[in-house]
Amino acid sequence: MTAGHRPRTRRWRRLARWVNPRAVRTRVTVVAGLALTAAVLLGLAALSVLQAGAANRVLQSQVTETFTRLLVFGIPGLLVLACATIWLVVGRALRPVERIRGAAGAITHSDLSQRVPETGTDDEIGRLARTMNDMLARLEDAADRQRRFAADASHELRTPLTAIRTSLEVGLAHPDIAPWPDIARRAARQSQRLEQLLTQLLLLARSDASQLAARRQQVDLAALLTDVRATTTAPHVRIDITVQPRSTVTGNPEELSRMFRNLVDNAVRYARSQVLITAACEADSIVVEVIDNGPGIPRAQRERVFGRFVRLDPSREHSSESSGLGLAIARDIATAHGATIALAEAEGGGTRAIVTLTGGPAPCPGGGF
Repeated sequence: MTAGHRPRTRRWRRLARWVNPRAVRTRVTVVAGLALTAAVLLGLAALSVLQAGAANRVLQSQVTETFTRLLVFGIPGLLVLACATIWLVVGRALRPVERIRGAAGAITHSDLSQRVPETGTDDEIGRLARTMNDMLARLEDAADRQRRFAADASHELRTPLTAIRTSLEVGLAHPDIAPWPDIARRAARQSQRLEQLLTQLLLLARSDASQLAARRQQVDLAALLTDVRATTTAPHVRIDITVQPRSTVTGNPEELSRMFRNLVDNAVRYARSQVLITAACEADSIVVEVIDNGPGIPRAQRERVFGRFVRLDPSREHSSESSGLGLAIARDIATAHGATIALAEAEGGGTRAIVTLTGGPAPCPGGGF
């Protein structure tokens, strides 16, 4: 055998030993054991998975059943319970509103003295009740003032009409001996008074409708007061005036003239011998004073005289030709112009009417009065 054939012979011998049947059986046995072991392990794992899946399905079925039971029976019960709770809570909360509604529905225009019940709390319902009671109080006050105004106005209008009719009836009863010139003069005087009273009543109606001072412009206060002084009839009273020229205020000239005329007429009516009109500059306002040397007004009555149809004479006689509306109209005009009117005692006795007016851009030219 040649040398080239030896390696090949060795390879065949090793192959023959490897394919030995006994060796093959051994290797097959090992491989089979490993495969069986793997199969057993895989079977156990599969069994565990199947058992876990079955347990999960049971648990899932129980959860689904419980949830279905809660959904079918629990949710409607909760809804019913929630609705009942809301109904009770809301009904309890709105019960005061229902009482307020019932009380408000029982209030009529003929009796505004009733009030809605208050809860005594500081919540929205309590504030609503207090606001409604305040509104009812204002309405009651307005209704009372309207009734008093109507009663007083009818009385004031009836007086001059009665005087005119009485004079004419007396004259017609004795036409031959009646003093017709005197009757005519009395009728003319009462007619003038009636016209003045109607004018004042219309002015008060405009004041109640907030129509005063609707037209505003620059007003020469010195010229206005000078005109008031010149057109005031005061045969037994001297009227003096001290106002710097070109002092101006903003307002309705006709209404301002009526305001000062009422104050001057009131001062002339009660003055003994003199009425003084002065003006002074204070900061950005002008203070006008109308001073008389009459008997004066008691301190307790100084605010009351600004009421409508108020006379300090308790007998309510009309010898003074006063309707009791002059000061009330003056204050309404002042309020509409953003001004104020107050009464005080004058030096040496008498009354001092103080009017504080807000001036225009330069109410005090030249540095003041």
